Amino acid sequence: MNMTQIDKTKPVMITGATGYVAGWIVKRLLDEGLTIHAPVRNPNNKERLKYLNALADQTKGSIKYFKANLLEEGSYDEAMKGCELVFHTASPFINKVQDPLRDLVNPALLGTRNVLEGVNRSESVKRVVLTSSVAAIVGDARDFAGYPNGEGTEDQWNTTSTINHQAYSFSKTVAEKEAWKINEQQNRWDLVVINPSLVIGPGISPLSTSESFNLVKQIGDGTMKMGAADFYIGVVDVRDLAEAHFTAGFKPEVRGRHIISAENSHILTLAQALQREFGTAFPFPQKTLPKFLVWLMAPASGFKRKMISRNVGYPWNLNHSKGINELGVKYRPVEESIVDFFQQMIDHGVVTGTNQ
Repeated sequence: MNMTQIDKTKPVMITGATGYVAGWIVKRLLDEGLTIHAPVRNPNNKERLKYLNALADQTKGSIKYFKANLLEEGSYDEAMKGCELVFHTASPFINKVQDPLRDLVNPALLGTRNVLEGVNRSESVKRVVLTSSVAAIVGDARDFAGYPNGEGTEDQWNTTSTINHQAYSFSKTVAEKEAWKINEQQNRWDLVVINPSLVIGPGISPLSTSESFNLVKQIGDGTMKMGAADFYIGVVDVRDLAEAHFTAGFKPEVRGRHIISAENSHILTLAQALQREFGTAFPFPQKTLPKFLVWLMAPASGFKRKMISRNVGYPWNLNHSKGINELGVKYRPVEESIVDFFQQMIDHGVVTGTNQ
């Protein structure tokens, strides 16, 4: 087994640098004193880059911006020059998906292909760390029942999501498969994949949007005051996830996929943790809604009934031992993550309670 030594005097490229997960990876790289090449849509947008620039000012590391577009061929070549390590975290995130193929699948697939074809052209690159998702491992909670020991591991692939059912999960699956295919066609650079569950915790930018941002906001803004759907989910703190990425980049012997998920939780568990901290100041859900009610209300809430029937009430069972053993991940308590996340939302006026 060959060991990949990454030279820390060389720059490191990260796609999606202004994103929620990438922000903390950037901080970790800067704290280490590294030079970061950050391809972004508009390098002149000082407002969008102010949080990253503030981090760079406080550390011994530095950031150099490049103009790039995820879907433009050759767009990353300049930013990759001289880099031995590439983090690919950028991923299309669209709140209102009109056309799943156009809005989710193609951008995820073409974006990954575009970055990795750039890697193939860049002689200096030795390793790519790709941010995938546990959605590439399991599509619906009820799929766990068909897996060995009823749990999701790095050996499993999501086979139940399609363009018409769980399109986001499908996009993550085809993008990661494409990455492995491109990686296997050459032998200069190795691929390490990080598969996080739902990411929670404070962002480097206080208003960075993510799936989890919307979910946690709804737990506290009254959307769920009648009760929470009986959803089990895996959750992980964004800061712990960044540490996992960092180790995946620099630990010579690391290989393959890694489930990064602190624990298998539940929406009501998250709500109860918030209630212990913030009391009755916010309309947190107090109970679980009956499944038939969630199923009935699904279309009005923007969910498909098929998704509800295959997920609500089914436990979520991911095995995270590989990430702990190979990447040395230490998970902070989920209660701390969710409270820090919600506190940031309060501080920036995203949610307002009765006695704020």
